[in-house]
Amino acid sequence: MMAPLVRRGRAPRGQTPVTHQRTRSWRKVSVAGALCVAPDRDRVHLYFRLHRNANFDSRRIVAFLAHLDRQLAAPAVVVRDRLVTHRAMVVRDFLKTHPHMRIVFLPPYAPELNPIEYLWVYLKMNPLANLAISDVDELADVARRHARSLQHRGDLLKSLIRHSPLSLRLK
Repeated sequence: MMAPLVRRGRAPRGQTPVTHQRTRSWRKVSVAGALCVAPDRDRVHLYFRLHRNANFDSRRIVAFLAHLDRQLAAPAVVVRDRLVTHRAMVVRDFLKTHPHMRIVFLPPYAPELNPIEYLWVYLKMNPLANLAISDVDELADVARRHARSLQHRGDLLKSLIRHSPLSLRLK
């Protein structure tokens, strides 16, 4: 969303830090992502896609899965939460035509099991915290830049998976 997540800030003594923002803005950037463990279990890759002012509907989920399928070019087990769009008929039809992509659903209301949720929290609480942006295009560019920088942080991506109580083995 356009409103920043406000965390503790710094300012000279006696001067209260102020974050200016646009209020009542409905504009947002939606993101879908996947943390992929390489077959050697030594590397973790981050794939993501952003959309300005749009939610991820079933059509966009299928497009993301198709993109992921092309990038991986190997059998995959996709662990998903139980969002309605993840279970839509269009998504199920896509998966029927891609039998090498197996979907496993997390239990309902269990974000603590999903390593990608830890990634979104990390982004919001660290590089995007206190960031007041007035333009949705700028928000998308900043979010994309920070997410891309995380693609090169294998140690951080591994720690997100290790932090999850799922039984995923890494080297």
